[in-house]
Parts: sequence; C-alpha cells; structure tokens
Amino acid sequence: MHASGTENLRLAALATAVAILAAALAGCERKENQPAQGGRPKVAGIVFQEDQYMRLVLFGMREAARKADVDLLEGNSTNKPEKEIELINTYVARKVDAICVAPISKKGSVPALQLARDKGITIIVQSTPVEGDIGSAYIECDPRDLGIQTGKAARKYIQEKLGGKARIALIAFRSQVPEQSDARTEGFRSQIAGLPDVQVVAEQDAWLPEMAVKKVGDILTAHPEINLIWSANEGGTIGAVLAVKNAGKAGKIAVFGTDSSEQLLDFLLSDDNVLQAITSQRPVDVGRLAIEAALKVLKGQPVQKKTYLSGILLSREDPEAVRTFERQLKEWTSKGSP
Repeated sequence: MHASGTENLRLAALATAVAILAAALAGCERKENQPAQGGRPKVAGIVFQEDQYMRLVLFGMREAARKADVDLLEGNSTNKPEKEIELINTYVARKVDAICVAPISKKGSVPALQLARDKGITIIVQSTPVEGDIGSAYIECDPRDLGIQTGKAARKYIQEKLGGKARIALIAFRSQVPEQSDARTEGFRSQIAGLPDVQVVAEQDAWLPEMAVKKVGDILTAHPEINLIWSANEGGTIGAVLAVKNAGKAGKIAVFGTDSSEQLLDFLLSDDNVLQAITSQRPVDVGRLAIEAALKVLKGQPVQKKTYLSGILLSREDPEAVRTFERQLKEWTSKGSP
C-alpha cells in the first residue's frame, strides 16, 4: 500500500513528535537495568485500547506489581501513535525503570521505544510485537494456537452437525495488526483444510462489534449459503453473533470466535445456538509475566526472551467449564479498578 498525501503528513507529524521526544529525553540517561534511586521500582504499563483483553492485562500487571511492591503507572494509547509517543515521553520524564508495552505498530512504535531504551529504560513488549531487539522480553498468547483450537472445534462441528459441508466467512483484523491476524487465521484454516466440501467464500476485516455487525450482515446478504462464521477477535465475534441474530438465522448459522468477555460467555450459554466455541487468551497471565520479566531484568537476572501462552477453548458443549471461567472472569473484572 502506497502512502497518500494525508499519510505522508501523518508520518511527518510522527517524525516531529519523535524528535521532540528525543529532545525531552536529553539529560535523562541512566545505566540500563538499574532502578532509579529513592525507593521502589517504577514501571509503566501501556495498552492500546479499552477492551476486556487490555483491561485484564492491566489487572495482571496490578496484581504482580502489588505483590512485588512496585509502583505501576498505567497508560492507554487508544490506538493513536502520537499518544503512544506522548506516553513514552511522560514516563521517561518521570524516570520509570521499565516500560511494559503493547505497541500499536510493529514498525511505527520502534523509534520512541528505541529512544527510551537508549536512555537506560528496560522495555518489555507484550501482546503485540515490534521489529528488532528493543524488548528484553516478549510475552503473548500464541496467535496461531488461538486459531488452531477454535478450528478443531469448528471441524468437529462441520463433520458432526453439518454433514461435512460448510460455506464459511472469516472475520479478521489484518488492517489493524496483520501479523497476529494472519497467524490466527492461518491456524484456523489449517484445521479445516482437507475437508472435501468446505469452502471459505468470504473474508473481511472487522475487529469492533459495530463494524462486524454491518460487514457480516452484508456478507450474509451476498452469500446466503454461508452456514459458519469464524472471527479472529472479541469485537468481531460479538458483531458476528449479533449479525446472525439480526438476519433471523439463529440456529442456521454457527459462529466460532476468539477472545472472551462476559458477553461472549453469555452467548455460549444462550439457548439460541449461535455461538458454538471461542478460544480465550490469557491476558491476566500476560500482564503478570510482563511485570515479572521487567523485575528480573532490573535485578540482572536471566529472562526468557519470548514466551507464548496457549489459549483456553470454551465450548457450548461444556457449559460447566464456561460457567467456571465466567466466575473467574467476574472476579478479575470486579477487582480490575485501580
């Protein structure tokens, strides 16, 4: 994709913001892996959107920081590169010892994080990757595994409930985070490959519920033969379920998805028979491990460079497991306020 004139202006503005950050960092340098003097370690946790996954990442960070007696500063870049730069700028000025960040962009987040690292701040990358060797550690739920687990459930459903015949729509988020979206999609595809009468007839991006409601609705109008939908994230899964209901096709189209939330768990337990299975990530563990990795680096201890966590399959076929997970989720979210 070639940058438009508007995109060029946007990139120029970001370059200016990074330059301002570099100037703000002047004089703030200290030796890497050494906590700032004067008390407890100070760690910043940055996420990039206000969904349940990111809220639970922050919850995991809070719990780990509380247990380790760490000062945790929380920030949300709200998917805005300029805000991400501003947050990093602020945390460097406040002399944090480490930044645990879910970067917005694999490439675009690099300059600001590199400047922070050059000034001695430990960088731990979580949830989304960046290029190069900026992070001392990287933690995420294995994106391919998330697709594989739901794909296995969908394959079983196709064979047992659909007589081996399926026309499928895939809802992804490639234009937002292409590497993760592609890994999840490829994992799902790997499990339905080889089924003789199964075809993917539509594939669209829609990672927010309102986006997915519209796009899935349009897909169902254009492809009335579709009898199964898989979505790569929470928002897309919610929107797909709602679109199926809006189309009056509950019980005729099965939805499989990714991530978990109270709403998705309610869908699994509903008697409408739309949502069949989801593979949940482990955001609390991601947040906890990010803080623990930061502290190990600050203490000069060895740390695992990359950690990939497996997902958790939740299925309509096992409602008790869904209820157990729901109780745990409610406990986490009830404690989730700072």
